[in-house]
Amino acid sequence: MRPARVLKVGSSPDFVPPRRLRHHHLQSIYASLPMRRRAVERRCRPLLDASHDLLVECGEGVRLLAHVATQSQLGRAPSDRLAVLLHGWEGSAHSLYLLSLGQTLFDAGYDVARLNLRDHGDSHHLNQEIFHSCRIAEVVGAVRHLQDAHAGQRLCIAGFSLGGNFSLRVAARAARAGIDVSRVVAVCPVLDPEHTLVRLESGWALYRGYFVWKWRRSLRKKQLAWPQLYASLDDILRLGTLTDMTDQLACRFGGYPSLQEYLRGYAIVGPALETLAESPQARIRIILASDDPIIPVGDLERVARPPNLEITVTRFGGHCGFYDGAAGPGWVEREVLKSFS
Repeated sequence: MRPARVLKVGSSPDFVPPRRLRHHHLQSIYASLPMRRRAVERRCRPLLDASHDLLVECGEGVRLLAHVATQSQLGRAPSDRLAVLLHGWEGSAHSLYLLSLGQTLFDAGYDVARLNLRDHGDSHHLNQEIFHSCRIAEVVGAVRHLQDAHAGQRLCIAGFSLGGNFSLRVAARAARAGIDVSRVVAVCPVLDPEHTLVRLESGWALYRGYFVWKWRRSLRKKQLAWPQLYASLDDILRLGTLTDMTDQLACRFGGYPSLQEYLRGYAIVGPALETLAESPQARIRIILASDDPIIPVGDLERVARPPNLEITVTRFGGHCGFYDGAAGPGWVEREVLKSFS
């Protein structure tokens, strides 16, 4: 198997923001700052106005919530392209980075489906079982359903962080699942979850506190939706580390014998991406910053490299940041649009 094209750090295309914006923590947190929401939603008003809620049937009784915007909804000519977008862990289809990318693609003539993973967004009531990151079959089913609903359109997928991980796993299963995917871009995808968990626990405490807070909020929503099933979540809600919370949830509610086996279950290092070669028509791209404080760039050395996989490593960008100060589409949005073309 030929190696993927791996760009050296700093080679073209590279992301080089103004000096004042280069710090990796600034890059990582800016994209999600609440003070940006009003301006982002103002720019994304056409996407939001054209979006409707869709319950996506994923097989085996599982339903996921998507927000679908079509060109026809705004009286434009029907599109021949569909972009499915996946958010990161404890994000949602309304995360600012997903809205911004969605509007960029919508402006370029794509129909856009922003898909919520299970128990993300306002979807905790839809499925009885609790979310975990190994639930790839339902995301494959959701993408297949969306493809069938948009028959004849060229299918593109983009995801961020955990959503990037899901996007790559969907692409690796596409040929066997009857999905004809054309383009996939994964931005800062989780590669080896064990290493990412270590980074979150040992790195800047703000990240750990942020995710613990958001996860607790999500678990409380699950309790409210299914009180007869999840009263025992109170014990987990009192835990103070992501490692302990993940261990308890994976073993008690996910059926995994150990934390390590669960984390290996959604890793995409080793041979996991070899089957991308089964969809030779698809072009797959990973974009990762060498200064990402959450995803170790060294894990790329253990990713399988089929010929249709391209890897871009930038000097700057943090975790899913790539903020260059532009009022409109940022660097990563322009790169996704370029990759989809």
